[in-house]
Amino acid sequence: MTAHRIVFANEKGGTGKSTTAVHVAIALAYQGARVAAIDLDPRQRTLYRYLENRVETERRREIALPGARFAVYDGEDIGELDELAEAIAEGYDFLIFDTPGRDDTFARHVAATADTLVTPLNDSFIDFDLIGQVESETFKVKKLSFYAELMWETRKKRGLKTINEGRRELDWVVVRNRVQHVEAKNMRRLESALLELSKRVGFRISNGLSERVIFRELFPSGLTLLDKGHLGELGTSHLVARQELRQLVAGLNLPMPTGRQAELQAAGDE
Repeated sequence: MTAHRIVFANEKGGTGKSTTAVHVAIALAYQGARVAAIDLDPRQRTLYRYLENRVETERRREIALPGARFAVYDGEDIGELDELAEAIAEGYDFLIFDTPGRDDTFARHVAATADTLVTPLNDSFIDFDLIGQVESETFKVKKLSFYAELMWETRKKRGLKTINEGRRELDWVVVRNRVQHVEAKNMRRLESALLELSKRVGFRISNGLSERVIFRELFPSGLTLLDKGHLGELGTSHLVARQELRQLVAGLNLPMPTGRQAELQAAGDE
């Protein structure tokens, strides 16, 4: 069985891409899936460092936590990257890629091979500009941005391979992170623009993770909001964030392996 490829990609930085990728990886592991991950940003290495910190916490506390097999790619050859991906994902259910927040050859390559492409966006028109441009007065979408056109062409090519080679169809999910509920008018405008663009380009829209200090605080330990029993006492906002994660994972509609499914709620509060 070939691992289902999930690629977290956005050419803009600061959208919570790595945080979302790590939490999805651990959420899948908690559901019994075998997860592998490759960090394609050898300078930042956020995903790699997070999982490395998690292993160190296990060692230091003498505990066992669901996790992922992980690596960072710092080479310069696409063929070499493909070999690493094949090797690290052998026998695994999911292969997650975390890509740099910039235009990158390897990021484009893995996006084209993704089964599920996840593009986190901050809930603002600054980030929306990555995929589409809007009229200044009406906020109607006037044209696709380069990235959306690239993904549109990728989906069309994958559609042919789906028919001719039996490959999975690319599922593109735009995830709205850091939604600002206080800016109701802007939120409605953004929702309308995203919905309009989704119909033209063919992506799905999902709510993601809010901006919370705890995500930054958990990085040194490699823990996630799902690690009940290892986090100490959590406040209401943390429990809400955990529920956001559950909803995000459910919204990705990922194919869980038969016979190893478990409720995500088992990792959190009953």
